[in-house]
Amino acid sequence: MRSKVKKPITSSDMVILVVTLILALIFVFPIFFNIMSAFKTNAQILRDALSFPTGVYLDSFKYLLTETRYPQAMANSAILTLGSIAAMVLIIPMAAYAIERTNRKWTNAVYVFFLFGMMIPFQVYMIPLFKQLKLMGLFGSLIGPIFIYVAGSVGFGVLLFTSFLKGVPREIEESAEIDGCSRMGIFWRVVFPLLGPVTASMVVLQGLGIWNDFLMPMLALPSGQAKTMVVELFYFVGEFSSRWDMIFAGTTMSLVPVLIAFLSLQKYFVKGVSSGAIKG
Repeated sequence: MRSKVKKPITSSDMVILVVTLILALIFVFPIFFNIMSAFKTNAQILRDALSFPTGVYLDSFKYLLTETRYPQAMANSAILTLGSIAAMVLIIPMAAYAIERTNRKWTNAVYVFFLFGMMIPFQVYMIPLFKQLKLMGLFGSLIGPIFIYVAGSVGFGVLLFTSFLKGVPREIEESAEIDGCSRMGIFWRVVFPLLGPVTASMVVLQGLGIWNDFLMPMLALPSGQAKTMVVELFYFVGEFSSRWDMIFAGTTMSLVPVLIAFLSLQKYFVKGVSSGAIKG
């Protein structure tokens, strides 16, 4: 057997490694700083923001959970995120499947129409959209933002799923059709299980955007009531003084579900993005 010859480390490899480490530190430091500051008092943060906490200070977490609307805001964030993701997983893969497997002019026109939606910034149609929500009686409820999130994700989701579906062989669908499976049954029983990686990619990307969204809940949900976590934390920022201990404690709690979801779906997320990029 031939012995494997190790490639010598060149100066360019060292430069890439150093740059990668620097970028990783720049990315990780804000998260580390946030978690570290969550266990400090507001006075300690203002006195020396970069110092380590002298002890485990949990009063900020207790105050947020017992004396504020933050628990209801957490529930609202979860409802918006999970409700929107569930609707996306139910609707977008079927739309992409119909477009990819039906090669007609009208399906191509629908596909282009969806892609055009990605090019228009939300701020352009924001005011007419909120007026439409009022006419439909959805303004001030959690259902309104869910509709908007799902509609706004159709363009990107269809692009992602159609790119992935190009690599799914049609022979397995034809075999299921010969066995008497209906069109809907072919999709849900045969095709959809194969879309796990790209579905995880959409869940992570869209879920993070909804979970951390500020503008939509701030404008669409009723005032005087609990909104979402990001909006509730915004109220701790004042013109002359801010409760940084509450802000850091709240953002630390909001990081936990995100980290759990990302670590659980990381393998599928990377596979789905790379597969979609190659097959598209």
